[in-house]
Amino acid sequence: MNTLTSVAELRQAIALARSAGKRIGFVPTMGNLHAGHISLIKTALQRADYIVASIFVNPLQFGPQEDLDNYPRTLSADQQQLQEAGCDLLFTPTVAEMYPQGQQQQTLVSVPQVSEGLCGASRPGHFVGVATIVCKLFNMVQPDVAVFGQKDFQQLAVIRSMVRDLNIPVQIVGAPTVRAADGLALSSRNGYLSAEQRAIAPVVYQCLQSIAEALRAGAKDYEQLRQQAQEVLVGAGLRPDYLEIREALSLKPANEDSYTQDLVILVAAFLGSTRLIDNLLVEAAQP
Repeated sequence: MNTLTSVAELRQAIALARSAGKRIGFVPTMGNLHAGHISLIKTALQRADYIVASIFVNPLQFGPQEDLDNYPRTLSADQQQLQEAGCDLLFTPTVAEMYPQGQQQQTLVSVPQVSEGLCGASRPGHFVGVATIVCKLFNMVQPDVAVFGQKDFQQLAVIRSMVRDLNIPVQIVGAPTVRAADGLALSSRNGYLSAEQRAIAPVVYQCLQSIAEALRAGAKDYEQLRQQAQEVLVGAGLRPDYLEIREALSLKPANEDSYTQDLVILVAAFLGSTRLIDNLLVEAAQP
């Protein structure tokens, strides 16, 4: 596996692969890789011949009070995992390589509607940073297919909308959330949890499952379901940021007519200082 740091080297390597008739798959990450990330590589391998991954801790998507400086950077371990998974090229640019004119002079990409509310409300500017860096990476790599995890459901919706609206010729694939045996969604931030907090954390997924079961049984009082689940989270020692039931396609809040559509239950909650996010898709009942 090649590890490259400059855009010029990246483009040269990909041009060689494409000239050999390779279909290019791409998995962008911020590093500190775990089994969830590796599942994205495996998904890409099912759809492409030459797999590119990137590791870049993007300062543009971190707020002033967030953990940019403390975000784990584990390049050597990440390289080993990627190589073992079958990745062909790893792109690890510096901040100066990605933002040569500085972040203040960077052209920004803003995706309306799906970026509003949820994490967009809790982390102002976050999805502008995400959309901007992913758009830049797509222009650098020019992949045929790119794979993102469904755990970051709103992020996936933002990227899909950006690709559609800007006519970017890349197929976006959402890969299922990878979970620990107790249901906790794998995340780089799980490493921040103490042993006691880690034992509590699975209640997040349990709440999602409880709401999903009620929806499948025909429940339509979304607000009551939401309030009941929030009470469970608070009782377990978590501080909910949001817990909402939305239409999966548009991310609009579910209403009395939404039972005919696929729904998604989305949650973000703090356990100590660690912010956990998760979601669960509920397919519409067949008539």
